[in-house]
Amino acid sequence: MKKTKRTATTKIATAHKKVRHHVKMAVVPHKKNQFRPHLVRAHGVVVMLVIVATLVFGSNWLTTGSVLGDKAVVTTDALLQQANARRERQQLPALYTDPQLSQAAFLKAQDMFTQQYWAHDAPDGTTPWQWFAKAGYNYSYAGENLAKNFTTADATVSAWMASAKHRDNLLGREYTDVGFAVVDGKLNGKNTTLIVALFGRPASAVAGVSSPVENTAPITGGMSIMTQFGVALQSMTPAALSSVLLLLTAAIVALMAHTYRRRLPMAVQRTWQYHHGLFKAVGFMAVVVMLLALYSGGQI
Repeated sequence: MKKTKRTATTKIATAHKKVRHHVKMAVVPHKKNQFRPHLVRAHGVVVMLVIVATLVFGSNWLTTGSVLGDKAVVTTDALLQQANARRERQQLPALYTDPQLSQAAFLKAQDMFTQQYWAHDAPDGTTPWQWFAKAGYNYSYAGENLAKNFTTADATVSAWMASAKHRDNLLGREYTDVGFAVVDGKLNGKNTTLIVALFGRPASAVAGVSSPVENTAPITGGMSIMTQFGVALQSMTPAALSSVLLLLTAAIVALMAHTYRRRLPMAVQRTWQYHHGLFKAVGFMAVVVMLLALYSGGQI
C-alpha cells in the first residue's frame, strides 16, 4: 500500500516537473531554449494566431451569425436591464417600458432610414417630440438618446454613460418611463443598426408644470480614444477578451526575449531575428488593436 502511494506521489511530482519544464521553455528566455521562448518562435506564433482566430471568429459565429461579429445582438430588454442597473447604482428609481414610447422610438428609427439622416431633427423639420405625440404619449418631461452600430446593450449604455448629456437623460430623476427601439436597415448605403431611447414622464404625473421639458443629447460624431477603448472592452465576448489576454501575454514574452537578444547564437544575431522579439511584440499588439477596433464601431 505504501509503495503504491509512493509511486503515485512520484508520478505526480514527475508530471509537475514536466509541466514546469514545458512552461519555462515556452515563455521564459533561458539557455536551454537559446533565449528564444517557444511561444514566440514561428510554430508558437502560428499556433497562437490559430487559437485566437478560432476563439474570436467561432464565438462571433455562434453568438451573432457573423464571423466578424458585426451583427448586433442588442435587444430592448437588455437595454432596459442595463439602463436600470446604472440607475440602481445611483439609487434612482427604475424605468418602466411604456408601449407608446416604444412605438414612438420605432417610428423615429424608421424615419431615420426613410429620410436617410442621423440626427435628432429630421431634414423635413420633424422633431423627436412629434413622435411622442404621434404615439399618443402626453408628457411633462421628455428626452431622447440615439446610438448606432453597437453590437451589445452593455456597450450602448456604457457609451451613453460616457457622455454628459446622454448620461443626464439616462439617469434623469424626472423620468419614469422609457421606450427603446433597435432597427436594422441601410443608412447612406451602409448596413446600420439604429438604437433609439425615448425617456418620458406623463403630464398627468406632474402637477403645476406650465410647459413640457425636452432634452436631447447632441450627436457627438464619435467618442474619445479612451472611451472607445472602454466601450470596446465591454462589447467583447469572453472569447475575444481571452484572446486579448493571450496576445498581451505573448507580447510580454516577446519583449522579454528582446531584452536577451545579445545572448542569441551569433548566427542568429546576424539576421533579422536579432530583433525578432520586438517585431513579434509589435505584431501581437497590432492584432490586439485590430480586435479592439472590431468591437468599437458604435457612435452616439
